[in-house]
Order: sequence, then structure tokens, then C-alpha cells
Amino acid sequence: MTSAGINRVTASQEEVQQQLERILSSREFRLPERARRFLEFVVTETLAGRRDYLKAFTIAQAVFGRDANFDAQQDPCVRIEAGRLRRELEHYYLTAGDADRIIITIPKGGYAPVFDVVSSAEPNDISPLERSDRSSSSGGDNGQIIAATDTISRDQADRRLSPDRYWLLAAGTVIVLASAAALLRQVGSPSTERETISGADNRPTIIVERFESASDGSLASDISRGITDDIIEKLVRFNDIVVVTAMPRNRTGEVLSQPLYALQGSVRLEGSKLRSTARLVRRTDAAVIWASNYDADMKVQGIPQTQASLAGDIATAVARPFGVMFQTDTATIAGSTDVFSCVLSYYSYRSEMTVQAHELAKSCLQQAVEKVPSDSNIFALLSLIHLDEFRFSYQLHTKSTAATLDLAKELAEQAVRLDPKNARALQALMLANFFGNDPAGALSAGAAAYASNPNDTEVAGEYGLRLSMSGEWDRGCTLISEAVGKSAGPRGYYEVGMALCAFMRGDTQAAELWSRMSDLNYNPMHRLVLLSILGTLGKKQQAEEQLEWIRRESPALIPNIRQEVARRLARTEDQKRFISGIEAAGLSVQ
Repeated sequence: MTSAGINRVTASQEEVQQQLERILSSREFRLPERARRFLEFVVTETLAGRRDYLKAFTIAQAVFGRDANFDAQQDPCVRIEAGRLRRELEHYYLTAGDADRIIITIPKGGYAPVFDVVSSAEPNDISPLERSDRSSSSGGDNGQIIAATDTISRDQADRRLSPDRYWLLAAGTVIVLASAAALLRQVGSPSTERETISGADNRPTIIVERFESASDGSLASDISRGITDDIIEKLVRFNDIVVVTAMPRNRTGEVLSQPLYALQGSVRLEGSKLRSTARLVRRTDAAVIWASNYDADMKVQGIPQTQASLAGDIATAVARPFGVMFQTDTATIAGSTDVFSCVLSYYSYRSEMTVQAHELAKSCLQQAVEKVPSDSNIFALLSLIHLDEFRFSYQLHTKSTAATLDLAKELAEQAVRLDPKNARALQALMLANFFGNDPAGALSAGAAAYASNPNDTEVAGEYGLRLSMSGEWDRGCTLISEAVGKSAGPRGYYEVGMALCAFMRGDTQAAELWSRMSDLNYNPMHRLVLLSILGTLGKKQQAEEQLEWIRRESPALIPNIRQEVARRLARTEDQKRFISGIEAAGLSVQ
């Protein structure tokens, strides 16, 4: 099982299936046949590893017999039935299922079930002798499992643990809070992903503390809890960091390691206004390395969407590539060859874009791949390093060979095999396909990368660039604009994309402004974009200045302009428009 959400230490797929049958056959489960099919369908699909497809549309077709024209906004049948099913499951566990070992719930906000394990309950098919042997030999190992790891994986974020109180009826009169201390943490990912995590234990760890409620009342308290949960859910999608909710401890309660950072914050309500503050604290010296305030009107989007939006902004600011955590930690990479130091080395290189930085990062990543051959992130970054040799060849003084591109694609494909949901791996595959003249494959991988982590500004920006250059300028430019608005890095990289967006819609003055805001020394192609814009504007003297720079700093680009433009702009009409500006600037394109 790869995504069923079962703690593999103590549960099996068969146990979950048996629990489903137990619920459906119980007299206390009082729903009609359609609701039973609903529960059976979502459990079966989750056990089969297809939990991501459990949307209102698919359930409406499979369970309710709706056709392809089903609209969840107009027909709330799935939402209503899910609410009834949640209430009936709660009733079952208060009555007939009060001693059951497997707890099946369907958390609000989705339709994928969660399978939790009550460690105090024995499997129903274990004999009394086995129970005796287990209790005498385990010595409380379940408690060790719980205490040893509070790390949250990305798949756990997808599952969003159900409310952590299961009220069990004891002796018919006493309600006991059972699950808070007893539920085993779920790993919920393939063995390859667990190896990936263990091989990257030196990634920075951030503990997310419960946001404080600065206003009185239960609403503010609920919102502070909701924002905290949403931040965790969005942070764990970033593979470069480890997110915890409590200090990792061993079986004796001793702290195993101290998280490097703490994310703290507060929530205040002023009428319909929601005001939130957040700060990232380095725990070694209590230095606040980042802080920001966020305001939103809950009347506009409603409470849940406002919470999610603020949480996304906070998670992006904290964990985005080239962001505050990576800038702060870059000083630690000197002379280091551990996995995370190689990650920092990569981001440092992409910010500098120099030959020396490229070689250092490439060498470090190659060694890291040999040390940790199961780390998806390292394969993805090494793929991007080789891709840069192909697409930034004039800056890095490399050759754009087919062999280089093939190697980059092989590395990207391996990264995706190791972790199919790794946004960085999918980003690498997108770029390898794009420059390999497979736009359909590129956009498919890009869509998957963006769906995996829409708060990753580099993924959003690169996907936006590939959409735009494939001819989908409206969709692509929207994503690029959002990435720039969130300070996507490297600095000045995505501004050239905004310049192209303005240029293709005919706003050449805005195009020139964006182009000059980009890092013109990052890549000679940035100069070429400005040259085409200036030529279109008829600014011959300024265009000549850019042309002289290209002749002096990157003469090898000039005879290959048409080829480089064709590699980046898929549509013939876009290529013609771009080259026309270059020729208007006074350069004849071969």
C-alpha cells in the first residue's frame, strides 16, 4: 500500500477492509444504500492509491449516477451525503464501534477517508495468546513510535488528520478522550519516499507553533487554530524543509534534536477584518529573521478561504526557493558536502549564475546523488544543473548538446520515479520536455508540479513561462505576474518573462520597463529580449548599446539567434514578432 493512510507498523490493508465491512454490517450504521456505496467507494479508492481522484465530480458519477454535465455548485448531493455520512460514522464510533481499533473518518473539506489506529485496542483477529505475547514483549513500543517522530510528510498533509478527539463510550457512562495520546503517526508514503526523507535529515527543521488568539471569543480561537493547520498543510509541500509540530523525543521523553526555526504568529479580529502577524525565529540565538503582517476582509472570501489565503502567503514567504530560510543558511555551505548544503549550493549558484558557482554546485550534487541515491530532490536539482548547461550555454560557456539534454531528462525522470509528487522533480521534467521539443509533455508535467505545490513560486513562475512560450500567454502571464508579486527568485529572473508578456500583447513601453527591471547580466538572452523591444520601439541608439554588449560579451549567440528563439517560443507568429524587433534594431538574423 502506498497511499492508503494506514500506519504500517500496526495496521494492514486487510484490517481497514475488515473495519469497513464491520461498519456496513452494523445495526448502528443507519444510512441508506446510496450512503453505504459512498463510504465503500471512497475507502476502496483510497486503499487502491487513488485518493487524489476523490472529487465531487467522480463520486457523483460513480455513486449517484450523474453524467458528465454534473455541476457541484448547482447539485449539492455529494456534499449533503458526505455530511450525513460523517455524522453517522461519529454515531457508530460512539456506540457499536467504541472499542474498534481502526477509526475511519472523512475530514471536512474533502471526501478522502482517513484511517487512524487506536494503539490501546488489539486487532480483532489476534488470539488471546498473541495478545499476551505482544504485551509482554513490546515494552511500550507503540509509545516509542508516537514519540519518536512528530514529522509531518506531504502525504499526511494531503490527508489532513481528522479532529483529534474520538469520544469513546466506556462502560456506558464515561466518555474517554482516547485518540490524542493513542493515535499512531502515519507515514503514508512509499518506502522510497521514506528513504528520501531519511537521507535528507540535515534539511532545516521548522516547528510551527500554534498561532495565538489576540481577540476574545471562540471564533478567534477557531481561526487561529485553522490558520495554524493550513500553514502546516502548505509548508509540508516544500521538500527542502522538515516541518514538525512538537519537539522530536525518544521513548524516555528526551528531546532528540532542536528545530532550527520556529514559526510563530497571532490572529486578531476587528469586525470582519482578520489581522495576522507572523515571524520566523532562529532558535539558536532567538533572532527574528523574518516578520510580516497580513490583513484580509472575511466578507470577501469567507472565513475558510481567508484562512487558506493568509496561510499560503505565510508559507510562501517562509519556505519559497531563494527565500529567507535559504538566504540565511547559505553561509553554512562552505566546505560542506552534505545533502542540504548541496541544495543551498544550488540556490546560491542560481542567484549568481557564474561558471565557478555552477561547477561547485554540480560537483556537490553529483556526490550527493552517490551518497543518497533515493533522494528525489537531489536528482531534480542535478537535472536542473544539466538543463542550465543547455539553456544558459552562452552564460556558462557550455555546449547545448543533445547528450546534455538527454542526461537532464533521465535525471528528472528518476526524480519523479522516486517521488511522483515532488514539485521540484516535476519542474525539472517540465523543462527537460520543453527544451526537448515536447511541449505537451512539458505542460503536463508543469500542471502536475503546480498542483503539487502552488505556493512554490519557482514552480509557478517556470510553469507560467512554459505556458506563455507555448502560446498560452494569458494563463502563463498570470502565473508569472503572481510569482513576481511574491518575490520569486532568482531576483530579476521572472521580470524578463513579464517583459515578453507585455511585448506579445503589444505594450512595448511596459515591455521595455520590465526588461530593464530584469537582471540583464543573468543571461545574454535577457539582453536579446531588450534588443528586440528597443528595435520595435525604434530606439536605434539604445538598441545599438545592447547589440554592442552582445557582440562583446556573447559573440557566439549572434549566429544562433534564430535557433535559440525557436527553442523558447513555440509558435511561428511569436518567433516572427520577436525576430522582427531584432532586425529592426539593425541586426540581420541568419
